[in-house]
Amino acid sequence: MSTAIRGEDGLARCPWGLSAPDYIAYHDEEWGRPVRDDAGLYERLCLEAFQSGLSWLTILRKREAFRAAFHGFDMEKVAAFDAADVARLMGDAGIVRNRAKIDAAIGNARAALDLPGGLAATVWRYADPGAPAYADMGDVPASTEGSKALAKELKRHGFRFLGPTTVYALMEACGLVDDHLAGCHRRGAYA
Repeated sequence: MSTAIRGEDGLARCPWGLSAPDYIAYHDEEWGRPVRDDAGLYERLCLEAFQSGLSWLTILRKREAFRAAFHGFDMEKVAAFDAADVARLMGDAGIVRNRAKIDAAIGNARAALDLPGGLAATVWRYADPGAPAYADMGDVPASTEGSKALAKELKRHGFRFLGPTTVYALMEACGLVDDHLAGCHRRGAYA
């Protein structure tokens, strides 16, 4: 099914939100909740980039290891990473060991610190609170004009390893759009 489904607790959820216990918690407590601070958005941007080509469940289950490896996603600390840090990260089995993604996380920390007005101010200019309520997962877009524009803006400022699809996933996860399906108990919860 691709419409909102009632779980054992009687609450209707987006179907992906019922596929694993980790997803239930993420769906109900985090996905779509507005993230308005630079640090929170930087962490999510990194995790979305690391997820590219993988299951989000893999990233969720490795999140604490990512937080430890990237010093809590403290942008100043990550921006100061050097070759020894990259080698340490490449040897860390607790995270996704992809050199391009690691380099992007470090470069994106530097770009975020140099971003006029900050990461949150830049990202939130592209929020779309009037996005439609989709009834079916098949109707939810992979990208939008807003995610294309935001990806272009971030790339213009030196961000790497992100495109319209990754940026749209960030927008969904961080509450810039509400893509909880019509009928889902979280739809409109953060308006």
